[in-house]
Amino acid sequence: MRLLLDTHIWLWSHLDPDRLSRRVAQALLARDAELWLSPISVWEFLLLAEKGRVSVRGHPRDWVEAALAKVPMHDAQVNLEVALCSRAIRTEHDDPADRFLAATAAVYDLTLVTDDKLLLRGKGFRTLSNRG
Repeated sequence: MRLLLDTHIWLWSHLDPDRLSRRVAQALLARDAELWLSPISVWEFLLLAEKGRVSVRGHPRDWVEAALAKVPMHDAQVNLEVALCSRAIRTEHDDPADRFLAATAAVYDLTLVTDDKLLLRGKGFRTLSNRG
């Protein structure tokens, strides 16, 4: 399964794995799991770290590099097609980062792993819920 991790799912998988549902934890560890990460998630993490909403040891950039070395991910690059799709994709809120993640899932034919109830109600892309 080709999985695009929402920012919080990526962070929880490293910092607080008990927050992952059993279903999501198993999906991330499955033999056929192909894990993808958007640079938007890295950007979001860096913003959260700057604001003190996420705390990691050392410099946040070093943490990102160590996390990606520990669990390599495919780079779901933001490109023109993703940017165009981000305005056409149907989500229930206008958070730009979430719209880019939803569009990335649609463009790259990935399943977005998320706990965000608004993203889970979106249309035009697949999701894997971390809820319940």
